[in-house]
Amino acid sequence: MNSTLPMHMSPRCSARSKRTGERCRAPAVRGWTVCRFHGAGGGGPKGKRNGNYKHGLFTAENLHMRRHVSALVRASRQSIADLSGEHE
Repeated sequence: MNSTLPMHMSPRCSARSKRTGERCRAPAVRGWTVCRFHGAGGGGPKGKRNGNYKHGLFTAENLHMRRHVSALVRASRQSIADLSGEHE
């Protein structure tokens, strides 16, 4: 009766106890490093499906766009400074 079951061979949860410092021994959820008790698959839906969604000012797409525009403004200011002969 020494056969190992797939559950015994599965990866274990990487969460650690704050009190004892030992790792959780529960099997990790497939595709996650933690078990279902420690947050695998947790969190609310993204975007407007989340009930707390307000306006989208800080969405990943909007942040990426603002960084891109800032880089263009910086490059254009540098080009203007180079053309006018000014050094910053």
